[in-house]
Amino acid sequence: MPNQQDGSDVAVVVPAAGEGRRLGGRRKQFRQLGDKPLLVQTLLVFERHPGVHRIYVAAPHEAVVPLTQELEAAGVTKLAAVVPGGASRQASVAAALRVVPDAVSVVLVHDAVRPFVRQDEVSAVIEQARVQGAAALAIPVTDTLRRGMDGVFCETVPREALYRMQTPQGFLRAWLAAAHEAALRQAYEATDDVDLVQRIGRKVALLPGSAHNVKITTVADWTWAVHVWPLWEASVPGEAAPRGS
Repeated sequence: MPNQQDGSDVAVVVPAAGEGRRLGGRRKQFRQLGDKPLLVQTLLVFERHPGVHRIYVAAPHEAVVPLTQELEAAGVTKLAAVVPGGASRQASVAAALRVVPDAVSVVLVHDAVRPFVRQDEVSAVIEQARVQGAAALAIPVTDTLRRGMDGVFCETVPREALYRMQTPQGFLRAWLAAAHEAALRQAYEATDDVDLVQRIGRKVALLPGSAHNVKITTVADWTWAVHVWPLWEASVPGEAAPRGS
């Protein structure tokens, strides 16, 4: 496995071409969180991380040029490319992955709307992707799970050994590329890259995530993020999770 520690062989791919229908209004990745757009706040996590060398963003076609200029002006010096995204998250990751050079051996994939990820969590994913080939953050499901049909509850689903997936998810570049090529051949659509990599027979290491690493999806998520952000921002560079998060 690769053992290059200066980060020059590590890249992060951020799919940011989604429409954000559940939140409504302007695409959520471009909404202002604190003094910068949400996407910028997310990318700055990797800009500050010494183990990440290149950042690739998949954006809406019409946003590629202005977004490139905006990210450069915002101080994202590790930005390697903004590429036109696809009709799905998977297609956007594949589009960005195609321009990642062969010199990169570890690729992280991170949601554009997860700005509350800590540096040590990123480090853990990079380290285990090097050692085991693939790794991802997740947290155990704690709520009671029950199926429902026709407006009534059905059987209870055991929650033991069930996890909610988070990002970043990290992979050897060769594994991730092979997984996307196989999915394209099979016309298979997944909700994350762990699924794709597992489908080509690779195991993915499970790393403990954290409750604050929220994917901002709904109006309630956005309200929470706006409230918590000043506390979170004040914790940088110490990056202790904000109280009450």
